[in-house]
Amino acid sequence: MKTKKMLFSSILAACAFPQLAFATNGMNMEGYGATALGMGGASMAYDNGTAAMMNNPATLAMMDEGSNLDLALGFLAPQVKSSAGGMTSSSSADFFGGPAIGWIRKHNGLLFGIGMYGQGGMGTEYGSDSIFANPGAQAVSPGLINRSEVSVGRVIFPVAYNVSPDLNIGGSVDYVWAGMDMQMAINGASFMQMAGGISPMASASGPMVSAFGSMMGAGAGQIGAVNWGYFDFSNKNDFTGQAVGTGYAGKIGFTYKLDSKTTIGATYHSKTRLSDLEAKDATVSFNVDVNSGPTNLTIPVSGKMTVKDFQWPETYGIGIAYEASEKWMLAADYKRINWAAVMKDFKMEFTPAGNTGMAANFDGLPMNVVFYQDWKDQHVLMLGAAYRMSDALTLRGGLNMANNTVPDTYLNALFPAIIKNHVTAGFGYAINKKSHLDLAFSYAPKVTATSGVTGITTSHEQYNGQLVYSYHF
Repeated sequence: MKTKKMLFSSILAACAFPQLAFATNGMNMEGYGATALGMGGASMAYDNGTAAMMNNPATLAMMDEGSNLDLALGFLAPQVKSSAGGMTSSSSADFFGGPAIGWIRKHNGLLFGIGMYGQGGMGTEYGSDSIFANPGAQAVSPGLINRSEVSVGRVIFPVAYNVSPDLNIGGSVDYVWAGMDMQMAINGASFMQMAGGISPMASASGPMVSAFGSMMGAGAGQIGAVNWGYFDFSNKNDFTGQAVGTGYAGKIGFTYKLDSKTTIGATYHSKTRLSDLEAKDATVSFNVDVNSGPTNLTIPVSGKMTVKDFQWPETYGIGIAYEASEKWMLAADYKRINWAAVMKDFKMEFTPAGNTGMAANFDGLPMNVVFYQDWKDQHVLMLGAAYRMSDALTLRGGLNMANNTVPDTYLNALFPAIIKNHVTAGFGYAINKKSHLDLAFSYAPKVTATSGVTGITTSHEQYNGQLVYSYHF
């Protein structure tokens, strides 16, 4: 009874604080679970704990009979900088952390369980004095904060089975949730290009854009110039986004022992089926000059922002694990992440409502905004090695190598998912027959890219870590 109460309390705590992940295989994390992270993310063909429900669920069947509870803490420390015009600003979003939990029960070769894990995400935050804070180059800066935050997590229900001494199969049904914040400033010239359909980066269309155009002209009282625009939906909460959506996905996998030393494994993760992400308390602001009237007039328009068809991609993974000796185990995985199918465009719909003054002219008139992305599919190679120092201590190391998915043309400083490679290390320590600790760290060397349109240069490097306590009962 005491163990069941501990499990229930742990699940409640984890669900109250879903992990926010600034991830580095595109928006995916490079390794799920401390065991796999220490091995460069390789996880397809060996026992890597309950985190296997995020990797290849078939490897869960390699665990011992009985129950196992994993409690995890992770941190992510991105270092992101952007430069333009000889000036540089650093993102203050430089540390994220949160828990994860996994529980499984295995009886007569059949395993089931439940877990909650952060899938991934990305984000930055540039303050009121950054190079992005004064998009209209006005004499008095409006001090606009530019911020993004994307977080995706899963509650997972896995099942795995020992079909034979050599073959394991597994799968999972995943409840998926996503949260998003965005505060983005755009200079007036760029917004007018978006509205005119001639921007190389984005487009803006719909009745609201037409209504705004009708308010512009050379006459007295008309809008003569647009200085900047500002998209704002953000609750500044470390654990949830202002725009939220939920849905589902699934995974299947297998492992097969070729001989006493060699095991292969493979998995397929489906594309998510997420609802549109909705933020009911959003604002789109325009700063304008009115002919024969006020200059630098800010018109805040309130309404609902809907992020359309934001999905997580399908993934294919295959790998091999080789017991080179009683002390050495080697692993190698390949993973293909189909970002191109889900990150061609980033689409939003803004519907104004409940406004007064000039902003009331827009009520009920939606605006559709599309930011071009054109991400490439990602190919990830993961290599890992584990050395058994003693019955209690195992040392691990690995490499994680991938291509950059984001084309320079559409690079946005708020979404710098440009990391390529990682070096990882970790260890596992058996406290006793029932308790085990695993710790891992990774370092992603700096990658620098420059937008072919804006000329803004962004660099990104990162440190990550995971600690897992496992209890077998």
